[in-house]
Formats: sequence, C-alpha cells, structure tokens
Amino acid sequence: MEKVIEMLNAVVWSNALIILCLGTGLYFSIKTRFLQVRHIKEMFRLLFDGKSSESGVSSFQALSMSLAGRVGTGNIAGVATAIAFGGPGAMFWMWMVAFLGASTAFVEATLAQIYKEKHLGQFRGGPAFYIERGLGIKWFGILFAVVSVISAGLLLPGVQANSVADGIQNAFQIDGWISGAVVAVIFGAIVFGGVKRIAKFTEFIVPIMAIGYILIVLIIIAIDIDQLPGVISLVFKSAFNLQAGFGAVFGLAIQWGVKRGIYSNEAGQGTAPHIAAAANVSHPTKQGLVQSFSVYIDTLLVCSATGFMLLITGKYNVQNPAFGSGGTEFLYHGAQNVSVGPGFTQSAMDSVLPGFGSYFVAIALFFFAFTTILAYYYIAETNISYLTRNLKSPVYTHLLKIIMMLVIMYGSINQAKLAWDIGDLGVGLMAWFNIIAILLLQKPALLALKDYEKQRKEGKDPVFNPEDIGVSNAHIWHTIHKNK
Repeated sequence: MEKVIEMLNAVVWSNALIILCLGTGLYFSIKTRFLQVRHIKEMFRLLFDGKSSESGVSSFQALSMSLAGRVGTGNIAGVATAIAFGGPGAMFWMWMVAFLGASTAFVEATLAQIYKEKHLGQFRGGPAFYIERGLGIKWFGILFAVVSVISAGLLLPGVQANSVADGIQNAFQIDGWISGAVVAVIFGAIVFGGVKRIAKFTEFIVPIMAIGYILIVLIIIAIDIDQLPGVISLVFKSAFNLQAGFGAVFGLAIQWGVKRGIYSNEAGQGTAPHIAAAANVSHPTKQGLVQSFSVYIDTLLVCSATGFMLLITGKYNVQNPAFGSGGTEFLYHGAQNVSVGPGFTQSAMDSVLPGFGSYFVAIALFFFAFTTILAYYYIAETNISYLTRNLKSPVYTHLLKIIMMLVIMYGSINQAKLAWDIGDLGVGLMAWFNIIAILLLQKPALLALKDYEKQRKEGKDPVFNPEDIGVSNAHIWHTIHKNK
C-alpha cells in the first residue's frame, strides 16, 4: 500500500502542480490588482460583519470554521516536516504560497458564495456546486464531490489523528488507540449536533487556541531574540540556494514549502469554499475577503511562529536528499532521537521551557487537529449533500459520521509517514480539480469584486444582485433578497 501511495503522490505532486499553484496565485494577484494588499483594512472590518441566521452562519463563525480547517497539524508537525525535507528555505516558499494564495482563496470563496444553494434548511456550496452551476459541467462537479468525500472523509482525518496520538504519546506516554478513541467519541458528540454546534464550538475554541499558541511561541522567540536576524537570513539564503550545506535541498525547499503551504493554508485546495458558502452575507465578495485574510492568519502568523521557534532553538533536522525522505542521513542534525513531526516542536519548546513544552504542544496539537477534523467532516458532509440533494435524507451524513469515527481510530495507530502520504494524496487531488475549475470560472468572482468596490465607493453597504454583473444560475440570491 505504501508503494502505491508513494507512486500516486509522485504523479499528483509533480512539478506541474507546484507551478500551477504558484502560477495561479500570481495570475489572480495580478487580475485583482493584489487585493491581498489593497483590501487588508477592509478584511479586518468584515471579520465581524453579518449575523448568523437559520440558514447560514456569521462571517466570524465561517472564518473560525475555515481557520479550524487551515490551522491544524500542518502548523506544528507540517512546518517541521517541511524544514526536515526541504531545509529552512521551505519556510520562504510557504510564505510565498500564502501571499499569492490569498488571491486564489478569494476567488474560490467568492465563487462558492455566488453559486451556493440551500439543502435541508442550510446554505451549502463549494467547488462541486460552482462547477455544475457556473461551468455547466455536471459530471465534473460529481467527480470533484466524490474525490472530496474520499479525501476529507477518509484520507485527511487520519493525518490529524495520527499527529494527536504522536504528540500525546511523546508527552504523556499514552497509547495511540486510547487517544484515538477519546478523539472519536468527542468528535461524534459534536457532529451529531449539526453544523450549528460545529460553528459555535469552533467560534469559541479557535481564537483561544491560535492566540495562546502564538503567545507561548513568541515568549520562546523573545528569549533568544538576538538570533532572529540570523534565522531570517538563513531562511532566505536557503530558499535561493545561497546557504552553504543546504544548497543540495534547494529544489526540495520549493517542493516541500509549496506542498506544506497548501496543506496548511488550503488556498486553492478547494476545501475552504465549502465553509465560505455557509456564511450569511449580503455580498459574496465580503466572505471572499474574509477567507483571503484567513490564509495570512494561518501561514504568516501560526506557521511562521513554529518555524522561527524551530530554527532559533536549533531543534530540527534536515534530511540529506541523496537518501530520500525515509533515510537517516542528515545535512543538519539538531534534534537527537526525535522523529520528524510534532516531536521537533515539542523538543524545541522543552529546550527553553523544560517540563512544559511537550505537554503544551500535545494539548495545542489536540485542539488544532481536532478542530481541523471537524472542518473536514463539514466538507465531506457538504459534498454528500451535493450528491444526494434530490433524496433529502440525512441517512448518508449519519453514515459519514460513523465512518469518520472509525477513520480517526485507524489513523491514531497508523504509521506517521503513511498517514502523511495519504493526506498529501487527498490534498493534491482536490487541488488539481479545483484550480482547473476556478481558472475556467474566474470571471464571476472578478466581476463581483468590481461590483463590490463600486458600491463601497458610492458609500453603500454592498448588496449582491447577480443580474447586475451578468451572472446566471445564482438563483439563491433572489430568495435571499426576497426574505430580507
């Protein structure tokens, strides 16, 4: 099975996908005149705009749910693996993916809002919906939905569960199957309560966990702040093959930086649009800008905090590319007897805060990963809703909940490398399909941005009318306006 997964990953994560991700982000940045810079102030303003309704959640709840998906094990274990296999320069390429990907996140989230629908009383949307309604290619929408259910429901949760089990094992010496059972039970208790319970839980826990984690990491960085300029220099030199010793991993720095960057911030992956569509807003652009900002929070804040802590403390290894990702030879070996993943981060914290670091990372990883699993459930549920919307039966989503509880248990006792490889495959497949779709269907999102900017310039609180910008098949907006 490992060999098959590795072979598929080699195809899916070829240089073509890396070029496609970076190229798409650059293209949308130019087309939107770098909205990720121009509209930062507007993004802040919109964070608390809009209120929840019976059919949708508020902008902040949607942001929290989105961050639940973005801020996960990738921010702790993912950064460590990126540096281990791509060197310190991988961090730069994670930043680049975030900066360019913010525009990609805007486009996909705005499209999700434009073409959303209502199913069983809730707003639903995402790539499958805008592929069918916007592009008019139903088979493509069905294909994406099937891949998303498999990826979000079966492949990706195992990575999060595995990292939780690994972190708890390192800190508390508790067997993986026990932590897996606990996570599965708590997961079931929340998801059987529906999307509203997921939104309320993430709205409460995500800001606390993100701010708490960043504060602790900043304290560690502050203790050795004199090393920060040297670390930043190391990142840039390594990113461009200028650092002696790390030149051998230059190509891997780009590959792993992009791979882990997409895995962490999900820009272009096609997962966040599902959550963006659930927001109750007056104009699609509002949620597009909020989702764009969430990419910054994930990578430029949380991932950077982890990366700087690892590099400042020196508790990381860099794999010799001649031996592949499964070898034991290192160009730099600063972490002794520590497996690649959350152990690096725990070792870094323990080196400065002995007796506290391992426990704190294990707890943080639990909340980061658990909220991400909730986001994956919502994504898989949304695509099942798309595939079964004519049946109007909740039985399929109940089945999904049970299957995901079993996946969590299996992922907790699985090998870390296999879990990550399976997760990478799911991310890569969704990214390929989604990026192709948004490149073909970019016009409505770009027109919506112009319409929003025009109304804001006129001093209005923008309201969306699809006919005003020549968009068809966005029928839900007529119902929204009628209800208001």
